[in-house]
Amino acid sequence: MTAQTPWHILILAAGKGTRMRSALPKVLHPIGGRSMLERVLDTARQLHPSSLTVVVGFEAAAIEAALTADTTLRFTHQTEQRGTGHAVATGLHGLAGGEEDRVLVLYGDVPLLQAADLTAVQAQARHSAVTILTTELPDPTGYGRIVRGHDDAVIAIREQRDCSPTEATIREINSGILAARLGDLRRWLPALTPHNAQGELYLTDIVAAAVAESLPVHTVCTADAHSVAGVNDRWALAELERIFQRRQAEALALSGVTLIDPARLDIRGSVTAGRDCLIDANVVLEGRVELGDGVVIEPNCVLKNVTLGDGVRVRAFSHLDGATVAEGVEIGPYARLRPGTELGAHSKIGNFVEVKASQIGAGSKVNHLSYVGDTVMGQDCNLGAGTITCNYDGANKHRTDIGDRVFVGSSSQLVAPVRIENDATIGAGSTITHTVPAGHLALARARQVVKSGWQRPRKPKKTGD
Repeated sequence: MTAQTPWHILILAAGKGTRMRSALPKVLHPIGGRSMLERVLDTARQLHPSSLTVVVGFEAAAIEAALTADTTLRFTHQTEQRGTGHAVATGLHGLAGGEEDRVLVLYGDVPLLQAADLTAVQAQARHSAVTILTTELPDPTGYGRIVRGHDDAVIAIREQRDCSPTEATIREINSGILAARLGDLRRWLPALTPHNAQGELYLTDIVAAAVAESLPVHTVCTADAHSVAGVNDRWALAELERIFQRRQAEALALSGVTLIDPARLDIRGSVTAGRDCLIDANVVLEGRVELGDGVVIEPNCVLKNVTLGDGVRVRAFSHLDGATVAEGVEIGPYARLRPGTELGAHSKIGNFVEVKASQIGAGSKVNHLSYVGDTVMGQDCNLGAGTITCNYDGANKHRTDIGDRVFVGSSSQLVAPVRIENDATIGAGSTITHTVPAGHLALARARQVVKSGWQRPRKPKKTGD
């Protein structure tokens, strides 16, 4: 925003959102993993306003609780839902600012809003009493129309219910987003009256007030109608989600990532990727995801807050959360990495393996059907199928320490706290409860017994009726 003129942003978020049919306030429904209101706030902050106010009403406590970490926000309460004009008046109540300050009005259910459009509104507002962000629609049904006079000057905004037949054919529509002088708003808003089919105080009536005072009203028309689209029901939410995801996928592809099917990729956070990565179908990326060069993610994987080094391959149906993975690692299929997992270079986590809060050294392998938790494992180890680190005693977690070049046979249990030193070997089927010294073989299983003459129990033969 300009250094000379302070700007204040009001975000209207007081509506009930009845058509959402939800106990959750409409503005808290997510787009791309963040609430619509948070996305509007993200865009608003790019303009560096002097103040940022959220007007709340329905389920105000839930909305404020969702934003409690943001101490820069100012909340005002619209206890009665009397229209947008009343909501803005509520937002301005108690706002410190001079008559020449500018106010920008946004909406908490317009999640794809672009900062570039708002910057254009700001620039135009230097020359206007009221500046309106508009767009053109092939079918403008349901939206307020921009009504112009013979010289093409804006003379009014007419809501759908109040349009004449001629006005109903106008394709340029009001997005609801506008800017005005603070002093003018303080003068105009108290004079609003409910002369409309809804019986509400319309913010858009300030256009007629400006025209009556011969003050200039200008528009900024965005070519991107989706950026000013609001959400009134679940279908509209789903449509904007797809548009958002398409944009995310396009940006990722243009950065050099091969997407097998952009329509089946969901990004619910931020993604950075190196060269020549490939992401297959039905992949979900959440939180902060960082991919090195040549990373391959096979179908039906979920990655959340992970860092993958160069050449990592995540095989199908794997779930990674809070993991850091070095170069050349292979994971899955059907693997699960939980928070705190660190995988060394060229290690391998195989099918149906779960790793939690553990460090796996370079070149080590956990190939099949195993659980490794609260473990520090050295380099070039091999854990056989069905190996379990028994890290939980019912009250506390305990650590397993495994040195370098350790071999653990299949179906073994390592009961923590326990240490397996360098070059040790654990025989298959062992339950290890004490330290295994370096280079030793440990066997901890019952001796096999073979009995001759054993007769297996047999089911009695069925007899006919």
